[in-house]
Amino acid sequence: MQSAAPEAGAIARVRAPQLNEVPQMKVLKFLLIIVIAAVVIFGWRWYSYVSNTESPYQEVGIELNSRMPGPINKWGCDKLHATFQNVLPPYGCQAATDPKQWR
Repeated sequence: MQSAAPEAGAIARVRAPQLNEVPQMKVLKFLLIIVIAAVVIFGWRWYSYVSNTESPYQEVGIELNSRMPGPINKWGCDKLHATFQNVLPPYGCQAATDPKQWR
């Protein structure tokens, strides 16, 4: 008759769950891939806007730049201002006191 308890001196082997066996890890991995893809896509679109030489008035670019965190928005506005010095600033790059001035 075999007993369920390990014999004296024997090491009990416990199998650790594999990554592909845990459903929560699959969901976490999927969400991480989605977040990374979104950051890459929106980051590329924003950078292509601030580095363009055609117009500072592209709707999607203006919206993305205006929603960027402070330092990133400032860098984008500075890059746009260097390229388009003699035009009115787009939304998000306007001075607080005078919307006709770059900040």
